[in-house]
Amino acid sequence: MSIEQAEIEKLAELARIRIAPEELAAVTSGIASILGMVDQMQSLATSDVEPMANPLDASQRLREDVVTEVDQREAFQAQAPATQDGLYLVPKVID
Repeated sequence: MSIEQAEIEKLAELARIRIAPEELAAVTSGIASILGMVDQMQSLATSDVEPMANPLDASQRLREDVVTEVDQREAFQAQAPATQDGLYLVPKVID
């Protein structure tokens, strides 16, 4: 896929990005090379490749699921203007 300077200018306008005129050629060239790389990657046969969660085959260290904080709900709700049944009451903002 190729991209022209006019398309970059239009995209920059839509995205509200200011690109200096002297940088426009470099930006267009950079985006064109990225799109070329994407085209190359899309042409690869990946049907036999198994998806990976992590490219390094690393495993996530998990911590034990234990409570480490004390329950402070009553202390927090004592500061609230209005509560009921353990819930914070707020003014209605939508009719």
